[in-house]
Amino acid sequence: MLVVHKMASTPSSIFFASSSSSLFLSKPTSLFLQLPLKRFVSVSSQLRHGHAALSASSTAASAVATESTQTPTLDGAEQTQNTVVETEKIVLPTNKSSEKLLRIRHSCAHVMAMAVQKLYPDAKVTIGPWIENGFYYDFDMEPLTDGDLKRIKKEMDRIIGRNLPLVREEVSRDEAERRITTIKEPYKMEILESIKEDLITIYHIGDEWWDLCAGPHVETTGKINKKAVELESVAGAYWRGDEKRPMLQRIYGTAWENEEQLKAYIHFKEEAKRRDHRRLGQDLDLFSIQDEAGGGLVFWHPKGSMVRHIIEDFWKKTHLEHGYDLLYTPHVAKAELWKISGHLDFYRENMYDQMNIEDELYQLRPMNCPYHILVYQRKRQSYRDFPIRVAELGTVYRYELSGSLHGLFRVRGFTQDDAHIFCLEDQIKNEIRGVLDLTEEILLKFGFDKYEVNLSTRPEKSVGGDDIWEKATYALRDALDDKGWSYQIDEGGGAFYGPKIDLKIEDALGRKWQCSTIQVDFNLPQRFDITYVDTNSEKKRPIMIHRAVLGSLERFFGVLIEHYAGDFPLWLSPIQARILPVTDTQLEYCNEVTRKLKNNGIRAEVCHSERLPKLIRNAEKQKIPLMAVVGAKEVDTQTVTVRSRFGGELGTMNIDDFISRIQSATDNRTSL
Repeated sequence: MLVVHKMASTPSSIFFASSSSSLFLSKPTSLFLQLPLKRFVSVSSQLRHGHAALSASSTAASAVATESTQTPTLDGAEQTQNTVVETEKIVLPTNKSSEKLLRIRHSCAHVMAMAVQKLYPDAKVTIGPWIENGFYYDFDMEPLTDGDLKRIKKEMDRIIGRNLPLVREEVSRDEAERRITTIKEPYKMEILESIKEDLITIYHIGDEWWDLCAGPHVETTGKINKKAVELESVAGAYWRGDEKRPMLQRIYGTAWENEEQLKAYIHFKEEAKRRDHRRLGQDLDLFSIQDEAGGGLVFWHPKGSMVRHIIEDFWKKTHLEHGYDLLYTPHVAKAELWKISGHLDFYRENMYDQMNIEDELYQLRPMNCPYHILVYQRKRQSYRDFPIRVAELGTVYRYELSGSLHGLFRVRGFTQDDAHIFCLEDQIKNEIRGVLDLTEEILLKFGFDKYEVNLSTRPEKSVGGDDIWEKATYALRDALDDKGWSYQIDEGGGAFYGPKIDLKIEDALGRKWQCSTIQVDFNLPQRFDITYVDTNSEKKRPIMIHRAVLGSLERFFGVLIEHYAGDFPLWLSPIQARILPVTDTQLEYCNEVTRKLKNNGIRAEVCHSERLPKLIRNAEKQKIPLMAVVGAKEVDTQTVTVRSRFGGELGTMNIDDFISRIQSATDNRTSL
């Protein structure tokens, strides 16, 4: 559940902290919240940045600096820092924690469908489930506008106010078919054909509207608080998710138990919108997706590329320390490779078309796994060589419908932090434990210390014998127990080729993002017939473990942007320090300072040709961690006057001291 703290001293501001059961789970669908919240200032310095969650963007500073003797100052930026606040907790329930809320949301979908068909009699209904934060319903009708949503909401309010009963009825399949034929609802007929039960359940709203539905619902429409319901948006959605089927109008709504919960949810949406990585990516010049190149293809700009470079460097260093060998493999391969791996049979719809090169078919890779197997097969392997750990930041290409693309979260080309471990059966537990330790070490560096862990076991359809499935599953379970992490069992949720561990990270808003995965694979070793020589000089099949820590660099970068609201900590910021001259008279000295910083591994730049207050405002907008202001006095004394976004004014210091403090803060992952 989500806990919302309302600030008594600043009524329009709120601070969020989440408990173990978060309301918001990130998924690459249209349910993803693109939301922002109003700023707040807390008396606690721990809330300024980093792991503590929401960073408080300071107000645009006014700066005074004279060319003769005055030391530059940055007044006003921290003037509200010591505001004392009182908090009032608002707990937002989830569908799982509140059956009442689930019933309200499901009933709202029906009320909305009834309202739509009253206002637009030609609209055809399809499906309308409750979802994580509300409900939706799909209609075959003309495109809708925001003005239409207002009309629909007014009609919903009238239906709610009439306090109509929602009545459950069971009818035979033939009777259901007769009724659907009478009202000419082709999509309902298709839904009916997919229902296996002989008795068909129908829910009526009064005696005016009905729908195929298994429930549950509220007793009457009056049980819905109309002031706690809001229609949010309309989007296109293909029927059954098939681009060859009709494009429908999907109306999204949110519903809560009371008006206070709705207001808290709206505030949360505003904060998530403020943190939206697509907007921040443009504002901070981090990345773009160019129409001329095609949807879902990411262009990393210099600043975004610098952050990626830092991530990759740390990732490689950490993997080498944990005994991995690094690989680089091709982006294409013969189609026959993907036939052997099974991807052409089971994953073809996500793969790009084949290319004919000199009468041979080639294909862009959707996965890295077969390449790593080919590297394994380059020589005869012995049991003495195990475990073998290989890792690659490998770019893959997967076809996604244009309507499903979403910033960095759903793209067509992305780089996985992929690794594979080849080991013996009795090494599985220790290798899994090693991956868990590595995962924690990497995620903690980026500020993620709250996880949701799931262990998924054997599904009905699978490859591999009972004995190896049991051994692998117990090895994963023992490794998690040994690690001391709490986890949930997803019975039957494993892949057909082996059990797996999935890990979701929790961001500053309490949202959970699918990130790390560890999967045991019994399938590919068999398909590629990979072997090793055991102690008796006999050929045996090794165990193969797939694992990713960050998932993909693109998606993880998007999560980082939203987690920090683009306000990256000093060690991760693409520009760590911006040098600002009071006038261009100090420009030569500023360039000299910048060269010294760069020569010491500090990411710095000079900005000039504007009045100092504007230079400072621009640095604030670009979320630069450190500003070093230079006036005539600083030139004379060979110093700079420094202000930190997170620590306020740091005063005047010499260049060596400035460099030393930045290096120390960077090494220790702290702010200055």
